[in-house]
Amino acid sequence: MLIQLLFENPFVFLIIAIAIIFALTIHEFFHAWMAYYLGDPTSKHQKRLTMNPLAHLDPFGTLLLFIAGFGWGKPVPFNPLNLRNKKWGPALVALAGPGSNFIAALAIGLSLRFFEIDSYYLSLFLNYFVWINLLLGIFNLMPVPPLDGSHIFSTIFPALEDAKKSFQNNFFFLIGVIFFMVYIGIPYIVGPLFRLITGTSLFY
Repeated sequence: MLIQLLFENPFVFLIIAIAIIFALTIHEFFHAWMAYYLGDPTSKHQKRLTMNPLAHLDPFGTLLLFIAGFGWGKPVPFNPLNLRNKKWGPALVALAGPGSNFIAALAIGLSLRFFEIDSYYLSLFLNYFVWINLLLGIFNLMPVPPLDGSHIFSTIFPALEDAKKSFQNNFFFLIGVIFFMVYIGIPYIVGPLFRLITGTSLFY
């Protein structure tokens, strides 16, 4: 669990904590930005159209992230009726979060691959930043409510809408996603993507 690192290596824990906060902020900000771009001002009115981390961190979800290594940010509210594209708008809002994490991971990861970073601690932070963005992006694409993937898949496949409602607020499905990430997602998706982008291996 991540909390153990606080006692074993507080400085690395701090680096990871800052990387998590940045990754979550990027994720939630781009949900808000996409909704606003598509015509819904709800996020702006609720002061979520900002890169200030305090606007996007859910207290319990963030605490759980630091303790257990998984958690969530504060969901960005939006009104789908205000979106210019009623059919694809909600899916685009959902995709903006994990999509921004992948773009951030790609931009920083390629910088690590092709440019020399003199500072060990900056290099360590950037490596963890890439890893966490990939992890956050893959995790949120899982088609299980309330994750972003469920909104994307139910838009692409409308027949899944009823199934999504039956999964709503079912904690056991989220537990299943966490087990999937631990045993399949991290070693076989996140790890290979990290190596492909950075040319190095952080964990796998």
